[in-house]
Amino acid sequence: MDQAVWVVLEEYEARAQREEKLWSTLSAEESMRRRDELLLPVGRAAGTLMNLLVKEGGARRILEVGSSYGYSTTWLAEAARAVGGKVVSLELQAAKTEYARAQLARAGLAEYVEFRVGDALASLGQLAGPFDFVLIDLWKNLYVPVFELLHPKLAQGAIIVADNMLQPESARADARAYRQRVHAAADMSSVLLAVGNGLEVSRYR
Repeated sequence: MDQAVWVVLEEYEARAQREEKLWSTLSAEESMRRRDELLLPVGRAAGTLMNLLVKEGGARRILEVGSSYGYSTTWLAEAARAVGGKVVSLELQAAKTEYARAQLARAGLAEYVEFRVGDALASLGQLAGPFDFVLIDLWKNLYVPVFELLHPKLAQGAIIVADNMLQPESARADARAYRQRVHAAADMSSVLLAVGNGLEVSRYR
């Protein structure tokens, strides 16, 4: 991974550290109201794991459901460049996408990402697939509906990584519902990893 990418990732991580301190001072009501201001990134351990999974699996068709400000997008785009692939990233808010675009340009990765701005379920419904690698990281009540739309669009051997399976505690009910749905699919094998905020890593077979 080259220096330009590391500079961008480290700036994201410095911002996340500052925001984590702020987050700890907010009430539950303030946290809900201001959540879209914050990065809430997957973190370096999860980013590194996904980057390696894409590279080792040669996953060229990559989908990110929930780009936010582009931290995980950067990890995925760097891997896409290495394997000759591309990331399609879905995000509801145009302002977040513009921030992510600027960061990717600084990292020299802009050409490896195609953003789709709008409702994730609507955007996903318009995509043909198949996808080799998918990150799901949006509001947790949408994980199961996303999986239902995504499942028929997976390539043989595709990997799905779902974030926030263990943290925050407020998301655990939705995380449990997602895990139950994936485990109920006869053509999926899946494991929960205590990496970052908890990742469910699933393979389509």
